[in-house]
Amino acid sequence: MSKRILTLDGTTLTSSEVVEVATHFSQVKIAEESMIRVRNARAVVDRILEDNDIVYGINTGFGSLVNTQINSEELETLQLNLIRSHATGLGDLMSVEEVRAMMCVRINSLVKGNSGCHPDVIHQLVTFLNMGIHPIVPRIGSLGASGDLAPLSHLALGLIGEGTVMFNNEERNAKDVLMECELLPLTLRAKDGLSLINGTSQMTGFLCLALERLKNLLTYSDLVACMSIDATESTLTPMDERVHLARPHPGQIFVSNRIRSILSDSTILSNHTNCNRVQDPYSFRCIPQVHGAVLETLQRLNEVVHTELNSATDNPLIFPDISNPGRHEIISQGNFHGEILALTADAMSLSLFEISSISERRIDQMLDPNRLAIKPFLAEDAGLESGLMIVQYSAGASLGELHGHASPRTSFSTTTSAGQEDHVSMGSTACWNLLQAVRRSSEVIACELFVARRGLHFIHNKSSKQIEILLRCIDTIVIDDITDRTTSSELRRIAHELLQSAWLSLIEAESSRIPKLIQEVSDF
Repeated sequence: MSKRILTLDGTTLTSSEVVEVATHFSQVKIAEESMIRVRNARAVVDRILEDNDIVYGINTGFGSLVNTQINSEELETLQLNLIRSHATGLGDLMSVEEVRAMMCVRINSLVKGNSGCHPDVIHQLVTFLNMGIHPIVPRIGSLGASGDLAPLSHLALGLIGEGTVMFNNEERNAKDVLMECELLPLTLRAKDGLSLINGTSQMTGFLCLALERLKNLLTYSDLVACMSIDATESTLTPMDERVHLARPHPGQIFVSNRIRSILSDSTILSNHTNCNRVQDPYSFRCIPQVHGAVLETLQRLNEVVHTELNSATDNPLIFPDISNPGRHEIISQGNFHGEILALTADAMSLSLFEISSISERRIDQMLDPNRLAIKPFLAEDAGLESGLMIVQYSAGASLGELHGHASPRTSFSTTTSAGQEDHVSMGSTACWNLLQAVRRSSEVIACELFVARRGLHFIHNKSSKQIEILLRCIDTIVIDDITDRTTSSELRRIAHELLQSAWLSLIEAESSRIPKLIQEVSDF
């Protein structure tokens, strides 16, 4: 089966397409109109060189060495030295998925046509991506300003035939792979090396992966909360539309609508409409207020990622002015600074702690016989059996790690490059931290789902159609046995599924669409 081909044009790339390239190895090609912009910007660089003008990033040193002029005969060496010296990454290696996301983001930024790199740079990146040649990249090294210098330098090393790459699931010397694939090492001309490494591509790649997983996870979080409502025979009264129109935050309205829709045909709800319970605990009664606030943070993340994906983020930038050529066509600026990505990632990480915290509280309510539990710890024979007691412990442990992830990474900056680069965002650290927070949050919500499923086992009426479909999906993983046993592998598999879209697709195919973002509410 042939792979899908995505056209990159510098203006329309989406996070879902980045993830498609990263995880499904979709191919990419460049829109011709974008290559026209690339060539026009390159012509400006070539003209600067011909006129012997002195312009930062083209024929000067870098960082605090900005005032050091480089002779024209040494410009290729300058770019080569830049890549070699900046390839100083530490820590664990980025996964192939993460490297591919970073490569896709970098290509799209370059084809926006403001970087001034030679077209060969883009062609080599596209070739590597489409042939599955993935440079080995240590994750740590970016400070989130001046771009993701160290990680992108390791990426660039592979393009020039140095360093190591992953090819056909083997780590090999880049030079040998290029020879085997009948490719030439990329020759770095003036500005090329800087264009490759001076951008926010690692940060943005991490955010694309996090964003697409979060769209699934936060949709499941509402479905799981609905399972918990039915598993405790709680009321839907707090979801009344009038309540949320009286405090019309978009996320709150969105979540209350989504919960009413999910549970609209629940026979469990309809059979206890006239129960005597006046108020449920906050973790049930305030779901729209908490989940809705988190959804608004996700909405902001989605907007920021979309803008960043289709932005030029290196320095200097080229703005061709054919009618009035000159040095004014090249502007030194700070688009490489990742502050907006860092702050948005930190806000999302904190939000994940909150939605996981309220999830863990619902678990506790469902297991405590003095509160909402149908049976102590939902055990068949409480006392002889511990039931799901330790599921809450595990959820609490993941929540404890999330508490660490909630600490902002942007609260730290350091001065670099002899004071020239005196404020950094720590954006790469913040975006990586968010990816880890997403995993921990999925574990907590998986625990809630597991407990709610057990609670529903003790209720004879059925929940709603959408919940029943979700239960069928879970039954492909969970063993049909409620006696004491290890549940670790089941919980981990559920946590993995909550980051994917397969179960949601099945629910939608058999019932109705479930919007993932607030902006989709008009299609609800």
